[in-house]
Amino acid sequence: MRELRLIFFGILLVLGTFQVASSHGDHPLSRIAIRKAIYALNDNAYVKASPAVVGLKGQNSEWVTVEYSSPNPSVDDWIAVFSPSNFSASTCSPENPSVNPPLLCSAPIKYQYANYSSPQYKGTGKGSLKLMLINQRSDFSVALFSGGLLKPKLVAVSNKIAFTNPNAPVYPRLAQGKTWNEMTVTWTSGYGINEAEAFVQWGRNGGDRTHSPAGTLTFDRGSMCGAPARTVGWRDPGYIHTSFLKELWPNAMYTYKVGHRLFNSTYIWSSEYQFKASPYPGQNSLQRVVIFGDMGKDEADGSNEYNDFQYASLNTTRQLIQDLKNIDIVFHIGDICYANGYISQWDQFTAQIEPIASTVPYMIASGNHERDWPGTGSFYGNKDSGGECGVLAETMFYVPAENRAKFWYSTDYGMFRFCVADTEHDWREGTEQYKFIEHCLASVDRQKQPWLIFLAHRVLGYSSGIFYAVDGSFAEPMGRESLQKLWQKYKVDIAIYGHVHNYERTCPIYQNICTNKEKNYYKGTLNGTIHVVAGGGGAGLAEFTPLQTTWSLYRDYDYGFVKLTAFDHSNLLFEYKKSSDGKVYDSFRISRDYRDILACTVGSCPSTTLAS
Repeated sequence: MRELRLIFFGILLVLGTFQVASSHGDHPLSRIAIRKAIYALNDNAYVKASPAVVGLKGQNSEWVTVEYSSPNPSVDDWIAVFSPSNFSASTCSPENPSVNPPLLCSAPIKYQYANYSSPQYKGTGKGSLKLMLINQRSDFSVALFSGGLLKPKLVAVSNKIAFTNPNAPVYPRLAQGKTWNEMTVTWTSGYGINEAEAFVQWGRNGGDRTHSPAGTLTFDRGSMCGAPARTVGWRDPGYIHTSFLKELWPNAMYTYKVGHRLFNSTYIWSSEYQFKASPYPGQNSLQRVVIFGDMGKDEADGSNEYNDFQYASLNTTRQLIQDLKNIDIVFHIGDICYANGYISQWDQFTAQIEPIASTVPYMIASGNHERDWPGTGSFYGNKDSGGECGVLAETMFYVPAENRAKFWYSTDYGMFRFCVADTEHDWREGTEQYKFIEHCLASVDRQKQPWLIFLAHRVLGYSSGIFYAVDGSFAEPMGRESLQKLWQKYKVDIAIYGHVHNYERTCPIYQNICTNKEKNYYKGTLNGTIHVVAGGGGAGLAEFTPLQTTWSLYRDYDYGFVKLTAFDHSNLLFEYKKSSDGKVYDSFRISRDYRDILACTVGSCPSTTLAS
């Protein structure tokens, strides 16, 4: 009992003040007046978690049953999950002037009310919860608080819960490399370079296997730019490994597993996975692409965790998993998991998408909730990243950028060319990124890759989102000013954005004028670019303006994603599917020949005279 009292006391010492991360909804734990927490251990109260050891069959997630009892139950009692189980009681440095000390040094991963699944709790004082725990390189404990969120009292803490191997390699995520025939594999583990060698064992199905070494990265608290990432939200990220699988055969199926060779010659392996290599650029075959933004992550156990407005993200994830055999590559265009400086949430996100990202390339773009922080070079000086300032996104995921701190890149997939912009850095004419965008658009061979797609997080084209309409810009200010002449000159087919949490599609458009009267079946030259907002991946929805614009063809205040299917060099199908049921609610087709791409349109061909 004395040991438990010491743990309780340590937990109490670290409970200080919660830093509120800027977001679209209230931070659930920001409502907790942790500064007022008092130590109220009650010998007649308890919390028990079982099983105490999880992952016995090698799984990286497992349901745990939490049973608890209090002699003085209340509807305000709540349960919190902490990891590591024995918190540090040190005091964080007060780096954010808006937060008064004392500061938390270790925030709970999530919490839930004690009567969530036990409505009789107030009368009986007994309850239970089913909680999903994932392997996050440390053990866990569960605490019972009374007094509600405003006057919390620490009543009891459970036994420790631990995975059999908390350091195991977990959550592999694929991404295209810098060449068409290269696939990268990134994963997380608890093994540093002084403990083990990281590698991937892989080969064509039915063929020999080879080993490819992996590079290892990590970062510390000092790499974060501010609170809560440097303070209450900090959690050791472990080690992030990336291996490059080269000289792949187009469309071939490969099997792989990630591993670590410990210096005592012991091997630690992940599960085995498969992927299909990318097609050769220009290859004429069926190619299917899914695109969305702002998905975030959510908990299967229903716990009220950070930014719990993302409940629909599980629906989006499930739909993609169910249709995975009909998906070749995924683009998640910014606002990845809304960790907002709470580092543990990146593990939660990579665990959620593992069935997808371990099977098809999962390409990401940078959003405001990954990058923005004052005084760090981001184009916008807000605090949306919660102090992460891009470090988590740039480390946890690979993208084929020349410099991942400048998160713009191009990637080819068969008949598609994707130009991915970084809206959190300046894109205006004369900047480094503007030059990249023009080169990406100009360098594609449209005879071989006819489908030219521009991707970005913030809306640089057109949106009827109410906050853009209030500004009068109907897009990011200065977005179209610099870029629309490039889209028109190089005949970009579709531009897709996130940031606004809804779905919207425009007509083919240039300089605010629709260039094609068709709505669902485009034949020949588009004469403009179709702009799409696909920000309904899972985060709380955004209202539309009641104003009816001439260029907006379809709006949907709901969650969903878009899918592009290239049947050949002349035929493309666009579909918008809802996350709730996976059914198609908006679509259009493009049917054309190469000569239609070459045809001159307004702003797309050099001026000529009779003399020329």
